[in-house]
Amino acid sequence: MASVSRTDTSVLGRWWWSVDRVTLLALSMLIGIGYVLALAATPGLTMRITDPHTMAMIKQIIFLGMGGATMLAMSMLSLRQVKLAALGMGIIFFLLTGFTLLHGVEVDGAHRWIALPGFTIQPSEFLRPAFIIISGWLIAESRRTPGFPGKRAALGFFLLTALLLKMQPDIGMTFLFTMVIFTQFYLDGLDMKWVFVAALIVLAALVAAFIFIPHVHTRVMLYWHPTKTSAYQAITALSAFGNGGLLGLGPGEGQVKHFLPDARADFVFAVAGEEFGLLFCAFIILVFGVVVVRAMVRLLAEPNLFVVLAGGGLIVGFGLQAFVNMASSLSLIPTKGMTLPFISYGGSSVLAISIQMGFLLALTRKRHLADYS
Repeated sequence: MASVSRTDTSVLGRWWWSVDRVTLLALSMLIGIGYVLALAATPGLTMRITDPHTMAMIKQIIFLGMGGATMLAMSMLSLRQVKLAALGMGIIFFLLTGFTLLHGVEVDGAHRWIALPGFTIQPSEFLRPAFIIISGWLIAESRRTPGFPGKRAALGFFLLTALLLKMQPDIGMTFLFTMVIFTQFYLDGLDMKWVFVAALIVLAALVAAFIFIPHVHTRVMLYWHPTKTSAYQAITALSAFGNGGLLGLGPGEGQVKHFLPDARADFVFAVAGEEFGLLFCAFIILVFGVVVVRAMVRLLAEPNLFVVLAGGGLIVGFGLQAFVNMASSLSLIPTKGMTLPFISYGGSSVLAISIQMGFLLALTRKRHLADYS
């Protein structure tokens, strides 16, 4: 791509010289790390679910390839095309998220997935990037068009979505949506008294979840009072980092993947720590940090409010998801079933985060004033 001339006016040429290539490289690295860890972490679960190791590995590699292609395709969209794509996705996956309550596959008491031939899909994963774009669009439009009830519409959309997620239930996803909408209203200039009120509401919701939702109460209590049997996953994951040391035991040599049921998804960071060591984990954190900081720097110089609100929501959702996964693996916070973007196993997770970051790359491209119309 370095041979593409600055005078090239083709779609590919314009994209190459306007896209944030540092962020693109960092995201490509995460996809590459996901490929490496798909090879390293797969055996622990495949032996439990009796699927052939090679089949699970190939499926994840295919999803990563599809995710990379999807991210590149989304990054080439114009602002108008991003809005239209998000609107279509939002309608479809909002309805499918509601559909899970009636005909969803039940896993551990939650109805979050829809079964299709050969695989399952989690609609709320795909609803998230669409929701972020739509809510940012509505809030920005309320500023641009006096009298347009965009903020109320965005808040209503959030409340309906949160209700569906609560009914599944999916507390982690509800938390992500809440932090995204709060970030967008804050970036829009939310009065500090309302920031305080919102913080109190979130705190009250967390306390209520602890009191009234059994599995939330259990996870918090296990975090504060761990024992060998009750906090088995957290203790096993934490021991993996000690086993790996600075440089790790080597690819395929780790043992934690044989004992953790969620080694490929929720605790893939622990697998990385055991097999590749502390330095590799630090590199993963660094790459995530580059994506987040780079996006924030681009948005600070952005004159378009929609881009700021939508881009801010996308990067907060991405960064927060990565933090929760890695922090729970390190026992810094109670364990939460949240995937590590591009790295954890799962087709829905990989494809949805690819769309999300494709949208971010599209929003943060360099533009002339005429391109904002």
